[in-house]
Order: sequence, then C-alpha cells, then structure tokens
Amino acid sequence: MKEQPVPYPAPRSRTRIRRAALAAATGGLLTLAVGLPAGAAASASPTISLSAAYLSGAVGGVADPTVTVKVAQSGTDASALTVTASASSKTSVARTTDVTVTGTGATRTVSVAARGQGYTDLTLKVTGSGGASATTKLHYAASKAVQKAADTRYFTGSSDASAAVDVGGGYVVVADDESNVLRLYNGAVSGAPVRTWDMSSKVGADKEIDIEGATRVGNLIYWTGSLGNNKDGEYKADRNTVFTTTVSGSGAATQLAYAHSYKKLRGALVDWDEDNDDRYGFAHATEDGEIPKEVDGFNVEGLEFAPGSTTTAYVGFRAPLVPPKDGGKALIVPVTNMDKVVANGTAPAFGAPIELDLGGLSIRDIRKNAANQYLIVAGSWAADDNSDPYALYRWDGVAGHAPVKAVDLPTTDPGGWEAVVSVPDLSVPGQRVQLITDSGSADLYGDGTEAKDLDHDEWKKARAAWFTLP
Repeated sequence: MKEQPVPYPAPRSRTRIRRAALAAATGGLLTLAVGLPAGAAASASPTISLSAAYLSGAVGGVADPTVTVKVAQSGTDASALTVTASASSKTSVARTTDVTVTGTGATRTVSVAARGQGYTDLTLKVTGSGGASATTKLHYAASKAVQKAADTRYFTGSSDASAAVDVGGGYVVVADDESNVLRLYNGAVSGAPVRTWDMSSKVGADKEIDIEGATRVGNLIYWTGSLGNNKDGEYKADRNTVFTTTVSGSGAATQLAYAHSYKKLRGALVDWDEDNDDRYGFAHATEDGEIPKEVDGFNVEGLEFAPGSTTTAYVGFRAPLVPPKDGGKALIVPVTNMDKVVANGTAPAFGAPIELDLGGLSIRDIRKNAANQYLIVAGSWAADDNSDPYALYRWDGVAGHAPVKAVDLPTTDPGGWEAVVSVPDLSVPGQRVQLITDSGSADLYGDGTEAKDLDHDEWKKARAAWFTLP
C-alpha cells in the first residue's frame, strides 16, 4: 500500500511565528501593541528647537521680541504638529495662557505677554503623530510697565545705548558705551539687532572707546568717545578716539565700513583751554584721579555739525558746567576743521566756545535736521542721573541764540535719556521724535542686577520711546 504523507500545519510567515512566540512568552501582552493604530508604535519622536533660549519682554509691551521655533517629525508633515506652552515656573511673570504660537509648518513664532516683572522658565511642547512629543525650555525675563508703553520699544543685545544715527526706513544704528560694537535696529519693533559691526580692531582699541556722540554728514558717520577719564579717574587711551564709518545702502540693507580715526582731540582741547587762560579747567579735569562725571569734570557726550557746515563740528560737554556749579551753563566747543582732523590727522582748530542755558543741565546729545533745526537732550552731569531731571530743548544752532525748552522728559522709569534718533521738521506742530535711553545701570527685572551685568545678551536692552513735540 502506498504510504500517505503526514499532514503539516499551514505555513506561517516568520513575522507571525515571532509574534506567536513573543505572545506566549509575555502572556499575550503583545496583542496590546498589535492592536494600536497602524504606525503608532513606530512613530519617531518629534524635535523642537529655538532660535534663542532667552527672551525678554515688558509688562504692557507693544511689539515685544519673539522667538522662532523649528519643529519636525520623521514621516510626518510638519503642519500636522502642534506647539503649545505646557508649563511656567513662575506664573506671576507669565502663564501658559500668556504664550501665543503663530505660524504653520516647520517654523512657528512664539510671543509672550508679560504678566509681571521677573523671570520664568516656559516649557514649550511639540506633539506629533502617535501622540509622541518633545519639550524645550524658553528662559523668559519681563521688565515692569513704563510710561508711554504704546510708544515704547526695546533694543535688545545691549543695555548701554549712548548714541544713535538714522539710516532711513525707520532703521537706526546705535552705539554702546560699554563696547565698540555698532548695532543696526528696526526702530519700529522691539528685538535684536539686524546687523552688528565691531570696530575694536579697525580703530586699534583694546578697551572700550566709550562712544558717546555721533552725527552723519552725507554717507559719513562721525563717532566720538567721551575723551574723559574712566569712572575711577584713570586715563584710558582708547576713550580719546574719534572715528568715521562710511554708509552704503539704507534701512535693513545698511552696511558700515571703517574709514578713519583720530586719537589726539583730548590733548588738543586741553592745550586750547590752557592757551585761553584755563577758562574751563580742562587741564585739572583730565589729571590722573579726576572723575569725569563731576560738575567741573571733563566728559564729552554730544557731537553735531554747525548750521550749513560739513567742516565745523560742535563738541558738546556733559561736564563741566560753566561756571562749575548748580545752575551753570552747558558748553559747546566748535572744532572748525573736523573733516580734516579725522581724515588726515590735521591738528584741530577751534572756534569761539558756546555756552547755553539749559536750566542747569548739560548736553547728553545734540542733533539737527537738514533745515538746521536742533534738538538737545539735556540732563545732569552726575553719574546718578537716572532719576535726575531731563529735558528736550530746541535750538537754531547759532551762538548767542538761546535754546527753548520743548518738553520735560519722564524720569520715573529705568534708564537715562541719551540719544536722539533724528529731528523732524520742528516748524510743523505735533511732530514725533524717538529718544533712546542708556539702561546699563537699571535693575530691569527686580533682582538687584544691573542690566549691563546680566548673563545673557537677550535680556539686556535699551528703551526707546517716541515723544510728541508741543
């Protein structure tokens, strides 16, 4: 009789055999994974990254800085990912409901509406297919509310703004008296600089120039250091620097290039004053140990050209007052050949000094427009000036003509008024002017830390505000 074949079970795939073996070994738990939606068990974790891990804002802030968020998940369309704020370490500063996420796809924008002054860590979460998620931390700092909040912007990356020049389209180049970096900002919004230029190597400066004044003539910007001793009364050669940069382009496309520098103006001013019977005491004020921010000190903070001139520059002094006592007048010394001084190293020539009655205040900035209409930011000569009086004066730039107060500037908020961006047509009523503060010594976040000493540049900021001129 023919032998019959032994029957075998129907063939199974290797995958089914492995599943059966694993199910037997785990008591059937594998069926839970097998029963998940297709592809869920194999979903890759999404990723989330920030353009900056640190962000600052202000209570009541308008157009505050934002952070760009990048998200992705392998095998998943980025538009299907959701980004939310899932936690806040200090809800009195900002809650998760104060965080707004806009945009679609791989790039989102996160903004925060500050609730109170201080710091908080905000947890940002991305959730993708299969419920997979990932988180990152945004370290957020909020400064307190200020007057004119709707007209206020914050330029981040530096807190010690000291001079500013309009480059068109609402953009402004801002100098910092704690570094030699020039920063380009969009004056309409708060946030980081669009572009920066470090002038240290160009001018041969190892330390800060202490840039305090600037003005533009055509496509040339003049920048001047304070020319005085440092806060400890020590002479630092880099502070005795005047330099120029050439401008190409405008607005967001602005570019700066180093042109020339001159480092002997301080000595020339001292010699000129001694030749005129030591009228202003420059020799004594520049001696070793003499503090620059004294009523009889030596400290330059303003630079602008005379009416209709591209050669005679007005050098405006924060100190001394004339005479050096409360109620003294502000001092301007004209350098009649400033163009040749900086470009060619020609010895400076000086015109007759100009003394202005600014109500006992000195010059913190001076700026004119094409119609030779001037605005002067007047403030105290003292170092503790964040709460001292400030005022904005109009002037026609003519020696012997008195300036006229336009408006008293508020002093209850952090920072001292330091720079005029540009001068509008002062013959038209209701014009607006943007001013910038030096906020380096301000305690922005209520923890006793001066802004210049903050650990992260994103938390450092100078305040700018528009004022309507009466």
